[in-house]
This record gives sequence, C-alpha cells and structure tokens, in this order.
Amino acid sequence: MTADELRRLADVWESRYETSRPRGDGDEREFTTLSGVGVPPLMGPHNYTPDQERIGFPGVYPFTRGVYPSMYRGRPWTIRQFAGFGSVEDTNQRYQDLLRAGQHGLSVAFDMPTLMGRDSDEPESEGEVGHCGVAVDTLDDMQRLFDGIPLGDITTSMTINAPAVVIFAMYCVAAERQGFELAQLGGTLQTDIHKEYIAQKEWLFPPQPHLRLIADLMEFTTEHLPRYHPISVSGYHIREAGSTAAQELAFTLAAGFSYVELGRSRALDVNRFAPRLSFFFDAHIDFFEEVAKFRAARRIWAHWLRERYGATADKALLLRFHTQTAGVSLTAQQPDNNVVRTAIEALAAVLGGTQSLHTNALDEVLALPSDHAARVALRTQQVIAEETGVTDTIDPLGGSWFVEWMTDKVEADAEAYLGRILEMSPDDTVTGGLLRGIETGWFSSEIADAAFAYQRQLEKGAKRIVGVNVHVDEDDRELEILRISAEVERAQSRRLADFRLNRDPSAVGAALGRLRAACQSSGDNLVPPIMDAVRANATLGEICGAMKEVFGTYREPPVI
Repeated sequence: MTADELRRLADVWESRYETSRPRGDGDEREFTTLSGVGVPPLMGPHNYTPDQERIGFPGVYPFTRGVYPSMYRGRPWTIRQFAGFGSVEDTNQRYQDLLRAGQHGLSVAFDMPTLMGRDSDEPESEGEVGHCGVAVDTLDDMQRLFDGIPLGDITTSMTINAPAVVIFAMYCVAAERQGFELAQLGGTLQTDIHKEYIAQKEWLFPPQPHLRLIADLMEFTTEHLPRYHPISVSGYHIREAGSTAAQELAFTLAAGFSYVELGRSRALDVNRFAPRLSFFFDAHIDFFEEVAKFRAARRIWAHWLRERYGATADKALLLRFHTQTAGVSLTAQQPDNNVVRTAIEALAAVLGGTQSLHTNALDEVLALPSDHAARVALRTQQVIAEETGVTDTIDPLGGSWFVEWMTDKVEADAEAYLGRILEMSPDDTVTGGLLRGIETGWFSSEIADAAFAYQRQLEKGAKRIVGVNVHVDEDDRELEILRISAEVERAQSRRLADFRLNRDPSAVGAALGRLRAACQSSGDNLVPPIMDAVRANATLGEICGAMKEVFGTYREPPVI
C-alpha cells in the first residue's frame, strides 16, 4: 500500500469516527490514562512509525521486549506472595502453607516497629506489633520465622529498608546456624533508602549514613554472597503514594542510577555489581500504560548503564524486576471486585515481562489477608500461568502501534524527569540531584500534585471506580477479616524480656561498643560488626540505637 492510499483510508476512517462518536450525552469521561496522558482514538501506520531498532528482540539490547531470549518459555516468573503477620509462628505456618500450595519463593512482610528499627517492647511500638507484618526483634525470632525452611534452598525477599542491614545480618546468621554457607544464600533485600525519603517516610538516620550502610552491604555481598541481590530499587511505594507511571519510573530509575554511582564510588566493577541490583514496580489498573512502563524501564536502564556508566556486560544492562499488584487500586466497597482488578494488574505485569510477582488479596484494603484470600491471590497467578496461554509467545503485545507509542511516551516523560533531577544536581550526578530534591521537598510536591489531579478526576466523574463512584451498591456485605490479637504483642514482649535475661550482657555491650567505634571510623565496613552484634544476641532496637548514637536522626524539612 502506498503512502497516498494509506492516507486516503485514514481520511475515510477519521471522517466516520467524527460523525459516529457520541456528543452531549453528559458523559464527563476523559480519554486519558490513569496518569493523565491523552489517549489517541487509534494508532496505526497513518500516524505512528515505530523504531524497529529500539523495539529489538528479547534478550538483546535495548531489551525492550524482555531481558531473556526465551522469557517464560524458558522459565516462568517466580510466584512470591508477600506474607507476614502476628507472631513468627503464625507467619511460619503461612509460609509452609504457601510453599505446599506451589509458591516458588518467600517474601517477608515486617510490622511497623521492625520497619522503624524498634523493639516490640519500646513505647513507640505499642499497638503496632504484628499488625502490618511480623515482628522480628532478635536472632531467635529470625530462626523461628524460618524453622523447617532451608534457607540455602529457597530464595527469600525481605521488604525492609532503614534497618535492612541488621535484618540481613540476622538472616545470614540464622542460615549459618542451619548449616549453610553465605555463598549458598539467594534472595533480595529491599534496602532502597531513597524511596523512603521520596515517598514512604521510614528512615533512621540522615541520608548519608544510610548510603554508607548500603555501600557497605554492596561490598560485602559482592565478596561473600554472589547469588544475593542487596538492593531492590522500589517504585512500588512511590506509585502507591500517588505518583504517575512516568514519575514512578523516573524516580525509581534515578535511585537505581544513584546506587550505581555509590558502587562506583567504592571502586566496585559496574559489570560485577550491577547485575545484582533488582527492581520492584507497581502494576496498576491502567493495563496498557503499565505494560508500556515495564518495557520503557528496561530500555532506559540499558541505555543509561551503557552510555553513562560504561557497563559492557549484557548482564549489567538487564533491568530485572519484581511486581506487586496495586494495593491502592483495591476498594473496601464490593471487595470481590478486587479479585478482578488484581487479575488484570497481574496480567499486565506478565505481559510486561516481570521476573517475579505478588498478587494482592481481595481483603487487603481492610486487613492483612485471610488464609482464603491469600489462597485466591496465589491461584490467580497460577491460572494466568497455566491456563491462559500468554506464556507461550514472548512479548505478544510488542509491535502493537498503540503499545509501542505508549512505550515511547512513558519513556520520554520519564527521561524528562531524569533530566530535571540532573539539573538539580550540584555535581552532575544523579545522587546529587536526588539529595537536593529530597532536601527541598521537590519529590513530595510532584507526587502530591499528581495525586491531587487524579482525585479531582474522580470527584468530577472523569475517572470511574466500580463500587465507589459508579455502579454503587447500598448493601455491601461485610467480610470476615484477619484480626491480630493484643496477646501477640504481650507474648512478644514477654519473649523479648526472657531473651534479654538469658544472654551475656557483657558480650552484648562489647559488641555494641565495637559497632559504635566502627560507625565513627569512616573506613570500616559495618556489616561484620553488625553480624557480630547479632551473634552476641543484641536486639534490633539495640543495634539501631547504637548507630543512631553516632549518626543521629533525621527530620524531614517542612514544605509549604
């Protein structure tokens, strides 16, 4: 078909489209993505020409179509359901159940005191122990959490950031006591402190001490744990805070580039440590925008790693990521609809090429998942993997005019944000721009503006949520939800008190003293003294407290 013939056909369609589309019916919907990107009515060869070189092939630079040549035909994604609640015994039982049901790897959810580096019996922990995850105060807790689960034979992801290195040390020592060598351990530690300052707001110290700890962890795992991923750069929490898809992508990749710069500052070989950085993205409800986001992420990462940071090994250019379906998309109204939302979001993650996946449970907007809801969430992934046929061909949406256009659009918007971050930098590093943006509150403001714009669309009906502002039922049934007894907190506090009574206080004091001294010495790697403190039976709160004495604490500057 010649260009003139194509143009004539396009003109015919456009005229018919203009006369057929409804007007003046009171419908206030806007044809935009969830992020507010205008969606054209039709993409095709008449208005878009994809760049075949930038689309490429799976497993080949720029990896738009996937990081591995065979993708799911070679190996399916890892089913990794996020779980943790109540006592370590409760959570261990859930892990055993999930493994028996066919889950491939574990993913630990910690409670709020643990996430904040506090022991369960501290005053600030009251009322929170075991509620949003499992409480881990001691090495003994970590050992009981994985009782009967061989840590050298299974990969474990741990979603924790500020006290991540302490939890990592507990995990390593627990594995040693099961008889495993450190080199046998595989898994992922989140450790992404940048996104805490940007979105989630859980930190212990000012940024620089946290970055030192992360660099120490990168050095330690590079030398001793070759199968372990020390950082999972997280966009999930940025998106859950209200960002657009492009903001999630740009702010997350900026954090990833900062960790590359951090590794290079320690003279680590980018070709050696970059392959052990992983990513964690949100799969939201706007199907095509999410697929495009994942494809654009791979392309941007590969380009920057090669062109800016000098990576030459293919493995260093691969952006491998875990995905979790969007918790913020779930509704308390008509909660059964959440199964549908989660299935669509999970399918977007799969068609976008994720390496592992967590599917949220239908009741998660109300409480931690019940056994039944967790099982349905697991089966959702298994139905996609076993019944739909979407794993039979690689990147089945690749080459779609609309998908490729949307991939280019998300990429361009994310690159524009990355350019602004570099402009804020005093030293032409991404790290400098990130720290400046955190200091000024720029990231928080950008996310808040995006969240406000979406809320306005909901209020005027331009965006619709079934059960909330459209198709509303007045007789929503109440769900039976998981409730955490106050006895969990009391029992954990008793156990912690007994733990302290049955240890050698002089050994604890000496280990914490050595840790303080190492913190004061800029040349010491902090991972070994933290592991020694764990072996001496210091608690999470005691170890974090010793570091706070040296590093201080951080208060976010007010932004008006």
